[in-house]
Amino acid sequence: MDWARIMAPLSGGEADRHIIAAAAAVAEAFGAELVCVHAPPDVADLIPWMGDGFMGGVQASAVDAIRDAAAEGAKAAQALVDSLPYANKSFRTLSSPVWAALALQGRLSDVVVFEDGAAKGRGPLAEVFQQIVADEQRPTLVARPGFKVGGVVAIAWDGGKEASRAVRTAIPLLEKASKVVILTAPAAASRQFDPAGLQAYLDARGVKSEIHALEGSGDAAPRLLKAALEVGAELMVAGAFGHPRLQEFVFGGATRTFLTAAAPSLFISH
Repeated sequence: MDWARIMAPLSGGEADRHIIAAAAAVAEAFGAELVCVHAPPDVADLIPWMGDGFMGGVQASAVDAIRDAAAEGAKAAQALVDSLPYANKSFRTLSSPVWAALALQGRLSDVVVFEDGAAKGRGPLAEVFQQIVADEQRPTLVARPGFKVGGVVAIAWDGGKEASRAVRTAIPLLEKASKVVILTAPAAASRQFDPAGLQAYLDARGVKSEIHALEGSGDAAPRLLKAALEVGAELMVAGAFGHPRLQEFVFGGATRTFLTAAAPSLFISH
């Protein structure tokens, strides 16, 4: 089944331009609706830190400044969306409680698109990225420079439930790939698995693939990443590993390696 709704969270900053362009490329490939969602800072998150009498003096000025910045960000994001030459699009800016509204939008979308900075923990959408991946467990695309639909796709495969979920949700992208390469590092895995099983699963869905088994034990993530670049992959499909802890998503080692890399783009599912 093709994707029908692609979501692009926006901050009102310069990074929005890249997010919108990448999300539009995905939406256009599937004839899907592009939903651009401006997620401003939530004044309600600030109030508990201000204590009693927060509406007096400096505190009131701080609240007004946040509201003014949110309004300016919404205006900037709206202008970028309006200038996008893609007809099937919509724009909305969220009001408090922002996170609850954003989570609902994510639940009603097939894929959520972020730019590289948020995935690396930088910028106003860094926390949103962690929440979408960890708390909401939504299929997420980290679109890096040069991202396109239809190029070479590598799959980081270890036979686990996270990787299998990522592959299943990425099927629409895999169907449009010019080439699909299954990358495995059997000696580094904690479980036994047969990559031919994944190849058969993809073949049953009309997706032809190659298997590249990497040698060596130890940390497989750097070798998987290197192999993906060597086969010319513009996108890597991988499971996301980590644990929610005190509202912060602590990424596992392999996931951190993929997220901090400069390329390729990344499709992940937790």
